[in-house]
Amino acid sequence: MLTIIGCGNFNRSDDAVGVIIAQRLQKYLAENPHPNVQVYDCGTAGMEVMFQARGSKQLVIIDASSTGSEPGAVFKVPGEELTALPEPSYNLHDFRWDHALAAGKKIFQNDFPQDVTVYLIEAANLDFGLELSPIVQQSADLVFDKIVEIIGN
Repeated sequence: MLTIIGCGNFNRSDDAVGVIIAQRLQKYLAENPHPNVQVYDCGTAGMEVMFQARGSKQLVIIDASSTGSEPGAVFKVPGEELTALPEPSYNLHDFRWDHALAAGKKIFQNDFPQDVTVYLIEAANLDFGLELSPIVQQSADLVFDKIVEIIGN
């Protein structure tokens, strides 16, 4: 089972990129069914990520980043690099997907995906708004195409 999870805040321009890609993938799968693929739009609910990923062999997470890098830059982060995260706070207001991954591995152990990839797209604009910046839209299209390739394999 391949689980794909899009994260982000739909009301904050480029922060919605993960959610928008997840919704596009859901439409794609409605037209091109793959029984071993599930796609979730988890918004900003980190806890949900942990439970949706349980039992999958492979997990892909898509989110916006704000690192000061070039807007639209795409970072593909292998899951092993995320296991070196600091001990997460379990306050649910602080509980993001990266914490959910660390907690999920600890709680579910072998029932949690070993193959984890995170696509981060550098935001150009995180102000209130419903549109992606053109440069982030281009990157979203690239990431969408890469994930369609993964689904096809």
